[in-house]
Amino acid sequence: MRSRAGAPRSAVLLVLGGVVLASCGGEPTGTAEPATSAPSTPAVASESPSPASTTPPSEPSEPTEPGRTITTAGSEFGVMLFDDAQQAIYLFDSETTSTPACYGECAAAWPPVLTTGPPQATGEARPELLGTTPRDDGSLQVTYAGHPLYYYAHEGPGQVLCHDVRDFGGTWLVVTPAGTAAP
Repeated sequence: MRSRAGAPRSAVLLVLGGVVLASCGGEPTGTAEPATSAPSTPAVASESPSPASTTPPSEPSEPTEPGRTITTAGSEFGVMLFDDAQQAIYLFDSETTSTPACYGECAAAWPPVLTTGPPQATGEARPELLGTTPRDDGSLQVTYAGHPLYYYAHEGPGQVLCHDVRDFGGTWLVVTPAGTAAP
């Protein structure tokens, strides 16, 4: 990060951090509790050559690395999405398509949920609602029901500090397993 007018980097970070913290408050409003439903295990199809086949089976392709795991847990807002490290997941209501609009200072405060492979669903998260969208830097951001997903940078595992908070021109909302914003 470059500081403006020669200001010390730590002072700039401290000021930015204070502004971001002030936007969501510094006190936790809830902690996640694991959802009661058991994690789902995707079915794995095996490929075997047909007995009538006269050609040898093709070489298997490189296995695809599994991507970010999206799961669910209970919160004061009901069952909502978290990642496998229990970081709360948000959507940005200003984004009306799967194309992300949160970059720069916005993405510093609200980091995108990134993946290197196809995202995985456990708990009450629905695999058919998971997807990805490219970001300007070529990375892949996880989507759920067409919404790009984000974290809040100043939350610890299980904390939900910023539901229904206006910041960067829109409202940040936690996501239900149905893919909608929690009330």
